[in-house]
This record gives sequence, C-alpha cells and structure tokens, in this order.
Amino acid sequence: MNINTIYDHIIDKLPEKPQTAVILGSGLGKFVSSMDGRTTIPYADISYYPRSTVSGHAGEWVFGYIKDKPIICASGRFHYYEGFSMEEITLPVSVIHALGCRQIIITNAAGCLKKDWQIGDLMLIRGYLDYTFSLKKNKPEIVNIEMSDKKLNQIRRVASELGLQLREGIYTWSLGPSYETPAEIQDIISLGGNAAGMSTVPEMMKAQELGLEIVGVSCLTNYGAGMDGATLSHSDVLETSHRANAVFSSLISEIV
Repeated sequence: MNINTIYDHIIDKLPEKPQTAVILGSGLGKFVSSMDGRTTIPYADISYYPRSTVSGHAGEWVFGYIKDKPIICASGRFHYYEGFSMEEITLPVSVIHALGCRQIIITNAAGCLKKDWQIGDLMLIRGYLDYTFSLKKNKPEIVNIEMSDKKLNQIRRVASELGLQLREGIYTWSLGPSYETPAEIQDIISLGGNAAGMSTVPEMMKAQELGLEIVGVSCLTNYGAGMDGATLSHSDVLETSHRANAVFSSLISEIV
C-alpha cells in the first residue's frame, strides 16, 4: 500500500482539502446524510485499498460540508479479526493525516459496562484499554486521551445544549469477532473499562503517534455479556445504532 498513491487518488476527487475527519462505527453511516455537497469515493475504486467486510460499514470515503466546514468521513472501518494487519487497520488514519486534517473524530458501537447507563447513550472516550493481549502481553493499562480543557468544555456544552446526557469513560478493545464472555466482562470492569468493542484502539494509537487531535465517541448499543441476561447479536447492535443516529449526528456536527 502506497500512501502517496492513495492520497493522489482521493485528493484528485475533492474540491478542497478537508479540515476534520470522522471514522464512522457500525450502523452510524447515516451521519453523512447531514453533510452538504457530498463527494463519494468507494474503497473499491482505490487501487490496493482494503475492503470493508462487516455489515453496517459502507466501504467508502465521503467528503462534504458541515456549516461550510470541509470534512471527510471513512464510512467503513477494518477490524483485526477480519484478518487485516495493523497497517491496514490504521490506514484510514494515515490517509486522514496525509490529507492535512488535524482533528479526527473516531466513533464506534460498543457494549455498555455500567448498569446505571442507558442503552443508546453516547460516551465520550477519555481513555482506552487494549484487552487483546496481542500487542502487549502484560496486564492491560488505561491510556488517557489527551484533550484540552477548551475542547472538553466545548463538547460538554454542545451535549448540554442538545439535551444529551453525554457519558464519559474508558473504551476497551477486544479481538472479536465473538463477543466477550461474562467472565471477561467482569475482568474488564475490574480494570476500569466502561465500554467494550472490537475496534478503535489501533486507530487511536496511530492518531496519537501522528499527533492528531482525537475525539472519540461510542454509541452504547447493548450491555456486556452476563449483565442483563440478553443474547448479544450484531443485528441488535445495528438496530440500536440506527436509532441513535439522529442524536449522534447532531453531536458530531456540533463538535465539527
């Protein structure tokens, strides 16, 4: 994969460079409909570019405007469990950096690990845990997401103006594709995790490495295994994330 070749293909299709980028999680792709003047670039049209294989991920770059501000969205991400390398998983972040963006908003659908939070709530990611035991073999430790007081207060103010109770917490990455067991969920909770999913952390690691300003948002689509007796399914995750699309889109638009 040659990042310069990918950059050339994308930039040639855009009216101008984007200022902000959004990576859209499972079932959250409808956000792009809130953008004006959209330009769509399917991943399949880019030579040697990976393809999204999971339902709920469109597999395309979408450029457009939110209140006249140019942004680009990666609608469709890549997961480690699909057989992709770390380089492939983090490729969208590398492309976003190459395009000149300095802010990246990384989103996902995640399992909620706090019973006093509601399904459909949105959580601002303040830090993350790598629970895959693949990159580091020692005990997972929380890595904080650096955010200026100005940015944090802006996001909290926006959420309040939208009448949204925005949660704040720690996102945990597990390998997948199977959901965590009840024992794993309890272990993650003991380590400080508030939400669990199968993505996002590699992208955040890459964004930190490249010096991008990171905003992470999880849509809490279900409780972790063993917390409410329900059987987990990807279709239920998509259904909940679809229902949350309106408030999610409003929040992301205002952050942009």
